Amino acid sequence: MTNPTSIFVIDDDPVIHEQLSIVLGAVGLAAENFASAEAFLSVCEKKHHGCILLDVAMPGMSGPELQAELAQRGVRLPIVYLSACEQVAIATQAIRGGAVDFLTKPVDPGLLIERVRTALAQEEERRERERANAILFKRLSVLTEREREVLTQLMRGHSNKEIARILGISHRTVEMHRSNILAKTDTANLLELARLAEACEFFGPHHGTPVA
Repeated sequence: MTNPTSIFVIDDDPVIHEQLSIVLGAVGLAAENFASAEAFLSVCEKKHHGCILLDVAMPGMSGPELQAELAQRGVRLPIVYLSACEQVAIATQAIRGGAVDFLTKPVDPGLLIERVRTALAQEEERRERERANAILFKRLSVLTEREREVLTQLMRGHSNKEIARILGISHRTVEMHRSNILAKTDTANLLELARLAEACEFFGPHHGTPVA
């Protein structure tokens, strides 16, 4: 995997490899071919990006099994399935699992390129969100443990007086921590701070549980 953005073709048919390499190459897209899901897993890393063109039925691990394994590993490359026949149940499961589309072979080259470009656009949007979230999270990561505790209570809607009682500290100390939090995160007010915390998922699904 040497290309910064690649189309990973995972299919046990070498003819498919050749055909897709030609179709993709004609529009400037680089194909990297793998004869099995296991071969792809042996070199796949989270840092790689692009999209996957995935066969359903292969010797060894199937396409849906690979999709599940990638999700387990945190590899979020978008997937376009290429199946030899229509398989409604598998297609439904694949789409629910996050696949971009489920196409039937032989695939129209124009349709294939359209779906690949859609997948690449989704991948770039995801990576951009991750980059933005990393910047936002860095602004929150400088907080001390006590400041995080105060922030948690602020996000729960508690007043300074209530926070002082909950944490067993003085009202003045809460005000000091609140001021420090705004300064460290470069936010002007509590509303902006709340938006920042929510944007980078600083808290878990039930607000008040820091994830860092």
